[in-house]
Amino acid sequence: MSATDSDVSRPQLPDGLVAFVKRDCPTCVDVASVFEEICFRGPGITIYTQDDPTFPEGVDSKHHDHDLRLSWYFEVETVPTLMYVQDGTEMARTVGWSRTNWEAMTGVDELGMELPETRPGCGSLSVDPNFAGELAVKFGETTLQSRRVEFAVLEDEYEAIFDRGWSDGLPVVPPTEQRVTQMLAGTRRQPDEVVAVVPPTLVECTVEKIAINAVMAGCRPEYFPVVLAAVEAACTDQFNMHGLLCTLWFSGPIIIVNGAIRRRIGMNSDKNALGQGNRANSTIGRALQLVVRNVGGGKPGVGGIDRSALGAPSKVGWCFAEDEENLPEGWEPLSVTRGFERGQDTVTLFAGHGPIGCIDQISRTPESLIRTLAQQLQGVGNRKLPSEAMIVMTPEHMNVFEAAGWTKGKFYEELEPLLQMDPESSARGAQGIEEGIPTRGNEETVFGSVAGQKIRKLPEWSPMVVRAGGGAGGFSAILEGWVPGAKGSTPITRAIAG
Repeated sequence: MSATDSDVSRPQLPDGLVAFVKRDCPTCVDVASVFEEICFRGPGITIYTQDDPTFPEGVDSKHHDHDLRLSWYFEVETVPTLMYVQDGTEMARTVGWSRTNWEAMTGVDELGMELPETRPGCGSLSVDPNFAGELAVKFGETTLQSRRVEFAVLEDEYEAIFDRGWSDGLPVVPPTEQRVTQMLAGTRRQPDEVVAVVPPTLVECTVEKIAINAVMAGCRPEYFPVVLAAVEAACTDQFNMHGLLCTLWFSGPIIIVNGAIRRRIGMNSDKNALGQGNRANSTIGRALQLVVRNVGGGKPGVGGIDRSALGAPSKVGWCFAEDEENLPEGWEPLSVTRGFERGQDTVTLFAGHGPIGCIDQISRTPESLIRTLAQQLQGVGNRKLPSEAMIVMTPEHMNVFEAAGWTKGKFYEELEPLLQMDPESSARGAQGIEEGIPTRGNEETVFGSVAGQKIRKLPEWSPMVVRAGGGAGGFSAILEGWVPGAKGSTPITRAIAG
């Protein structure tokens, strides 16, 4: 709903002394007798009260600033605020109680002699976090450019959003101007800045449009920079969001967050890191999916472009943080592995799904445990076909490698030979299974490997390894990927800007 011209016209204050007060302020109550003195011994005063219209009782010229319009326009941050107005212009102001300042402004000596020399005031209702956003939308000139949608008085706004197809099947938060304005306060970027061209319809998407969907997803403003970076990463040719929508496979974008921002916004990298229960984890990935759905038109169902044969719960949205603080020496965070500085705020997008559990509660040597992980990785997708994957390694498993002095580099070095596929058993028809790698002599290549000589199960950049999860439990997770490389999706890491 747009603000009308009458809403944004600037009000006027009467000439003379003007004060803003509220009864729910001990200092305002204490200086009520001072207002009476100013009326009796001085020039008189006009009072604007924010809460109780009868306060203060001893002053006749008082008005109820019931909608906080005047308090907002004249930027009253503390009550009591005393002003001197001349020809409609504020000439002087003092906040709280100060006998020296009040005597100078009123011209009345020995004011409030029963009071201390000074006393601080209280916060104005116009800057109360419960009201400030609403007042800014109500009285400020809106800069939002998106189309306004009017709901009928008796229309249920949640059901109306379902009916209009804006939801992923779960309830969404109605994106009112106030909520969108508050979301935009989470970034320094301008609302009309184009962030990405969103597939499949290749629509230009602004910061404002992303903010609307972040509100609907349930994000807080402090999450918004992460959402912006995720949208930028997803809408690149490298990640290939269009292809990921069109595939019959299960996968969707999985977001991994690194850097100090994880802690600032309260993300979970501990118990249940891949599950429910944390607002940031749950809503950031959902916001990306809603942008793709509502801006780019990437919807499932009849006539939709999302063609997944079965889908996965993770397609609603999936985001988690890496437990960087507890990584062993020699195990740099995912962001560093991906070429960024340690501590830099980043998002990494991986086209995947899952998780597939990998249990090993007995292995106490890295040589044994890495074989367990390798066998699970050999099974992703189909044992006879190359694929892509990510390992989310829990502390109990990572402790085994740390105790033996293995670094991340050592882990990859030892894992590589365990992920080679046998050309004969992987060929089509081998093992009585028609599915498999086509045989064309030495011309067929998979991830740079020559069929008949050497075949990689995973591409060179895979599996990416991320630490997360609770301290107890010999269970890590394998996140299966989609088609890697030029024919599918390549993981992408982007810095998070303010």
